[in-house]
Amino acid sequence: MQIWPAIDLRGGMCVRLQQGDYARETVFSDDPVTVARGFESAGAKHLHLVDLDGAREGKPVNARVVQRIVEAVDMQCELGGGVRDTEKVEALLETGLDRLVVGTSALKRPEWFAEACKQHPGKFVLGLDARDGKVATDGWEQDSGADVLAVARELASLPIAAIIYTDIATDGMLAGPNVDAMAAMQAAVDVPVVASGGVTTADDVAALAAAGLAGAIIGRAHYEGRITIEAALAASDAGEASHA
Repeated sequence: MQIWPAIDLRGGMCVRLQQGDYARETVFSDDPVTVARGFESAGAKHLHLVDLDGAREGKPVNARVVQRIVEAVDMQCELGGGVRDTEKVEALLETGLDRLVVGTSALKRPEWFAEACKQHPGKFVLGLDARDGKVATDGWEQDSGADVLAVARELASLPIAAIIYTDIATDGMLAGPNVDAMAAMQAAVDVPVVASGGVTTADDVAALAAAGLAGAIIGRAHYEGRITIEAALAASDAGEASHA
């Protein structure tokens, strides 16, 4: 199972929000490039970047620092937040990003998303964020009312690389992931599912791996010293072995 340490960017700094609430922000570093290099030194091969300003404004805002990060590390890097038109897609891919995460636009502009996926097969990750099983959009500020599993089944037929499934209730709360919901999502689709939200301990990582998830995003728990990247990588291997 892949481990994706996360860097959430706001105003060029590395921050985390609780449950997607912009009013509940913690700044962890003013040097995201150094943070990324630290993840790489710890053995991580994947990096999950989020442009929080972009998610709110509907266009990439932290592109300059994203490019600096991508140029500084030899990791598979993906970015979400504000990826909502073809011009921005082309510009972001030219920075060297491996994958782009699209959430709101995939739901509100499905024809555009389908065409973009066909033009760049394997370059898009579908970001599905849910509260009580219903899809949330626009930086988690709006609930669509759509059933998240139904949406996943419909969009998983496109040539996407993966689905990132975030349980908003657990995100940033350091109380453990919703393993049952994550497992249900992986069982519902044939594409890799990366779990996001509440991953706090090595046991959480092992549980997700044992449930068959393809990956897990590690965020606030790492910044607060509750789990190391090394421990997460070891736990993913152990959990995969028990799943096999």
